[in-house]
Amino acid sequence: MYQRLSAVLFPVMTLLFIGSIYWGYQEHQEKNSILIKAENQYQRAFHDLSYHMNQLHRELGNTLAVHTGSQGYHRKGLVNVWRLTSQAQNEINQLPLTLLPFNKTEDFLSHISNFAYKTSVRDLTAEPLTKDEYKTLETLYARSDDLTKQLQSVQDKVIANNLRWMDVEIAIASEKTGRDNTIIDGFKTVDKKVSEYPEINWGPSVASMYEKRSVRMLSGSMATPEEIKRKAAAFLNLDDTSRIRVAENGHATEFSSFTATVETGNPDNPIELDYTQKGGKLVSYTNPRTPAETSIGIGEAQKAASSFLEAHGYSGMKPINYDQYDAAAVFTFVGTQDGVYIYPDKLTVKIALDNGEALGLTATDYAYEHHKRTLPKPKLSEAQARKKLNPRFEVRTQRKALIKNDVGQEVLCYEYNGRINGTMYRIYINALTGAEEAVEQMPG
Repeated sequence: MYQRLSAVLFPVMTLLFIGSIYWGYQEHQEKNSILIKAENQYQRAFHDLSYHMNQLHRELGNTLAVHTGSQGYHRKGLVNVWRLTSQAQNEINQLPLTLLPFNKTEDFLSHISNFAYKTSVRDLTAEPLTKDEYKTLETLYARSDDLTKQLQSVQDKVIANNLRWMDVEIAIASEKTGRDNTIIDGFKTVDKKVSEYPEINWGPSVASMYEKRSVRMLSGSMATPEEIKRKAAAFLNLDDTSRIRVAENGHATEFSSFTATVETGNPDNPIELDYTQKGGKLVSYTNPRTPAETSIGIGEAQKAASSFLEAHGYSGMKPINYDQYDAAAVFTFVGTQDGVYIYPDKLTVKIALDNGEALGLTATDYAYEHHKRTLPKPKLSEAQARKKLNPRFEVRTQRKALIKNDVGQEVLCYEYNGRINGTMYRIYINALTGAEEAVEQMPG
């Protein structure tokens, strides 16, 4: 009996054993295939990064080599610099450097990219490169040479020693970056080198992009928790402040603020209002109530939003668009001054479509940007500005608007809303120069 049973089981077990070996071999082959593909991708990204950094250095040199009056070539060179830095940033993102301290180099490339873009998009025939911008380009040329040599040194070692990027990924994943690793050490050296560079004068347009909003940008005195409690009670038209709790956020930092929490009877859904500590300005209001089914139209909801803003001291605000989410609509408003729409003075209001109640207000931009402005007089008439539009553009409405252009400057424009090629657009024509400052596609 045992002989008969073993005669049956032995071939079965043999087949299972051979099958498991084959399955393991297949799994091993597939794993190797994935690893080889990942390694090839890392190697390609790294060598492309080294190549594009070298090209960036060459392009900066070419831009500096031509005559100071060669605005056309300056624009072309700066566009190429912007393109090459964007490619280099993309290649860095493809490498397993997430946990490595390489942020200084990435920040440096980001600044170069924004400097090149913001300089190239302006009219260089009217505003050629300044002496400070030439000095910045010369500094970038020297530092890009240094960075290129550093990366090429790492590249030479990778090629000479047949180093693998998968070892870098494994070392980072296992947090064993303290051990010797030529690639990791090379990138740490590059980033350390960049961190030691003296500060560069990037100019106000680029510097403003990296300027974080803080209490120092606001006017007024520092508010106290009691003042915030009174402000919240006044906003909600409450006589009793005992239901309001005020908490300070970011104590003793440049981002300090207050959050006023108001009990509503439902401990899981309190009303919250956020205020800046300096000046005590409201930046957001949230009522978590979920509206029932829609009972009012968008027109009525817009009127409710306008009335809500007027009642809370936001006078002269004009609606520019809206979005509907289930039984609520969110309206975007901008401020006005002398009939001009001031787009930096922007805020949004959320209205419940069951009863028209305001469920939310976001006013961060308004809190930081709202102030009395000295508006320039247009050099172009509305009719002259209209001639700058595409002849096929069907204008529906027009008005004056103050917007921020690509370099962060406030510019007075003629705003045209209309249709072309079956799509609605907003087009902004500079009221002083006639340049097309911005084009926005609109829903509907």
